Amino acid sequence: MKTLYRGGSGEIVEKKSRFIATFETIESEEDALAFIGRMKKQYWDARHNCYAFVAGENQNLQRCSDDGEPAGTAGRPMLDVLLKEDIHNAAVVVTRYFGGTLLGTGGLVRAYQKAVQEGLKNSAIIEKIQGRGLKIDCGYDSIGKIQYILAKNQMPAIGTSYTDRVVTELVIPTGQVEKLKQEITEATNGTAGFCDGELAEFAMVDGQIKIF
Repeated sequence: MKTLYRGGSGEIVEKKSRFIATFETIESEEDALAFIGRMKKQYWDARHNCYAFVAGENQNLQRCSDDGEPAGTAGRPMLDVLLKEDIHNAAVVVTRYFGGTLLGTGGLVRAYQKAVQEGLKNSAIIEKIQGRGLKIDCGYDSIGKIQYILAKNQMPAIGTSYTDRVVTELVIPTGQVEKLKQEITEATNGTAGFCDGELAEFAMVDGQIKIF
């Protein structure tokens, strides 16, 4: 599931009109409305503060507003970008400072969508994956082989302890657990041990694994 982890902002200019897109992570309609209220207060002097937001595992919560723009030229096109990108738990407000030149229906749609896309570029989008924790117990003579297998499968460890044996802790997609165990068992001639952990959602955030 792709979700907004950290909001950002972006700006475009079309025929002297400024379009400022601001994103924020939300979990509920209340979160979204509070964020929209703050944006309207911050940009109180703007002609329009249009918005769109989606939340829920199946994007079941969807709302949008043209905020005075011609019907269907702002909020819905903005929402369409979020749905097309399959992004969850995100709210965006696009603030427009009118530049004196009318853009027309098609021009407005393109401008609002372009502003949302610009804001997305400056936001952190992550993909949450259903995974399971796993601890791998091995001797020092096998850790190199295990580290090689993990690197090859792009499964970075989240912790390693060194005592009389080496214990590597990681979280991996549920569908790959048994395959990984088999590969490590074969590589270590059955000397490695495994301890399954709990199910958990995880994602790569700023180059590191984050468990949710």
